[in-house]
Amino acid sequence: MFEKFRMKNNIAVFGLILFSSYLWGQNTKGIVKSVSIPITIKWVEHLSGDFSFKNNWSYPEGVYKNEYGQLSCDGLCPPEIDAMKDSTGRIYADSLRAFYAIIDTTHQSYSIQCEARSYEYNGTNFIEVNRLNNNSFHCFTLTSISTHCSLNIDLLRDSCYATIDLNSIDTSASEIFYCKNGNITIDKNLWKAGIMKAVFSFNFENKENPKEPIYWKGKIYARLN
Repeated sequence: MFEKFRMKNNIAVFGLILFSSYLWGQNTKGIVKSVSIPITIKWVEHLSGDFSFKNNWSYPEGVYKNEYGQLSCDGLCPPEIDAMKDSTGRIYADSLRAFYAIIDTTHQSYSIQCEARSYEYNGTNFIEVNRLNNNSFHCFTLTSISTHCSLNIDLLRDSCYATIDLNSIDTSASEIFYCKNGNITIDKNLWKAGIMKAVFSFNFENKENPKEPIYWKGKIYARLN
């Protein structure tokens, strides 16, 4: 388990400014190269391997099936739903329609299968892939109650820039970790069809504890937004 660490606010703010400038395309190449090592994307006609995780799904965080067979919500839920349940947790029959108008119970398909060694990481099954313009895309894994770090992958033509954004529960410990080496392979044909199918492995610099390796690796199967 990692030791708790802290970072000076001015360094964190400076890193965020640099990275934000990159995302919005302001002097992109020079800024990114100054903080993260570019990884050349390997494009292949057909990427083989087991991507069956894309067939798995889960409900949004906090949504579960109660003892009465109803989809309910516990934890991160709007307070107005409390009045729609009795003392045992059963949702009143006349409140079901209103309850599900508030609570999202859709099936969320998994889009990433990964393994990571990072601060405040406890797994993730979802990644978003968003188009910034014709030549660049921004990808980021979703955080949760127990995972407070996010893998960010920025694709610029044939280059890839990876970072880990730690949004710690201890705000003074929040930090951005920059990729020092790694690799990524993307299926070219599916990419043209609007799907990112990829395998990746990234290693990140840990200035606070150089002997403690930080890495993130796995597979992606996600639609381009």
